[in-house]
Amino acid sequence: MAEQQDQDDRTEEPTQRKLEEAINKGNVAKSQEISTLFVLGGFALATMLAAPSSAGILVEGLTAFLRNAHQVPGDGAGILAAARQAGLVMIAALAVPFVVFILAGLMGAGLQHRPLWATEMLLPKLERISPLSGFKRIFGAEALVNFLKGLFKIAIVGTLAAIVLWGERARMEELVTLDPRLMAPVISAIALKLLAAIIALFFFVAVADAIYQRFAWLKRQRMSRREIKEEFKQSEGSPEIRAKQRQIRMERARRRMMEAVPTATVVITNPTHYAVALKYEPGMAAPVCVAKGVDALALRIRERAREHDVPIVENPPLARALHASVELDAQIPVDHYAAVAEVIGYVLRLRRRRA
Repeated sequence: MAEQQDQDDRTEEPTQRKLEEAINKGNVAKSQEISTLFVLGGFALATMLAAPSSAGILVEGLTAFLRNAHQVPGDGAGILAAARQAGLVMIAALAVPFVVFILAGLMGAGLQHRPLWATEMLLPKLERISPLSGFKRIFGAEALVNFLKGLFKIAIVGTLAAIVLWGERARMEELVTLDPRLMAPVISAIALKLLAAIIALFFFVAVADAIYQRFAWLKRQRMSRREIKEEFKQSEGSPEIRAKQRQIRMERARRRMMEAVPTATVVITNPTHYAVALKYEPGMAAPVCVAKGVDALALRIRERAREHDVPIVENPPLARALHASVELDAQIPVDHYAAVAEVIGYVLRLRRRRA
C-alpha cells in the first residue's frame, strides 16, 4: 500500500540528473522488437549471401561422409572422430551466418543506446527473488502488454506467412518433382520473400514498440515533489551552506574593496552613513567606483582612506546618490558627471597647492 502511494505521488517529470543516474545504472529504454528486427534482417542477409556457400560446404562434407560411412570404425574412437568431423563441417557452414547474427544483435542494441558498463545490474537484489515482486512482474500491467503484444505478433506473422505461402503454393507443389539439387534455390527464394514480408511488418511493430518503451521508461522515472526538493538540496546545497558561501563571498568582496581604497582618488561621504571611493586617472572615460559601503563598512573605508592620505570630501546628497546608482568596478552614471567632476577638480587643485 505504501509503495502504491509512493508511486501515485510521482507526478513530476524526471530531471536530467535523474535520467543520467538511471542510464548509468543500466536502466535504459530499450525495445526487444528493435533487436528482433535486426536479427531478422541479419538472417535475411545471411540467407542471401551465405546460404549457397553454406549449403555447398554441407553437401560436400556430408556427401563424403556418407560415401565412406562403411569405412568408419564401429568402436568409440571411430564414432568420436566421425562426430568431430561432422561438427567441423557444421561449424564451417554456419560460421558466417552466426557472425552475422551476432553483429545484427549488437547493432540493434547499439542503435537504441550507447554501450554501457553497469555493474549494478549484476548485483543481487532481494526484490528480484521476492515472490510479491515476481507476482507483479508476471501479472502486472507491463506483463499484460507484453502478452498482448506476443499474441498480436503470432497472429499477424501467421496471417502474413499464410498469405505469402498461399501465393507460392504452385511452386511448392512442383518441389516434389524437382531434382533435390534444384530445390535449394526455390526454397531460398520463397524463404527470402517470406522474410521480406515479415521484416517489413516488424519494422512498424518495432517503431511503435520503441515509442511505447520510451514513454513507459520516462513514466517509471517520474519523481515526487519531495524527491525534486531533495535533489535540489543536493545539487545546490542546504540553505545553511548557501548562507555560509554568501558570507564568504561578501568577506572576500570587502577585502578587495579595502585593498582598493588606497588607489582611490577621492572618497565622497555622508559624515556618518555613506562612503563611496572613486578612482580617476587621465585617459579614463569616467571615474570608477572601487569601494562603497554604509555604516560600519563606510567607517572602515574612511579609516582606510585616512591611513593612506586619500582625500575625503563630505557631500551627503552625492554620496547617497552614488551609493544607490553605481556598482563596484563600474563607471559612474552620466547624470553624476558634473557633480563628480567638480569634486575631483577640487581634489586635484588641492593636491597642486600642496605640491
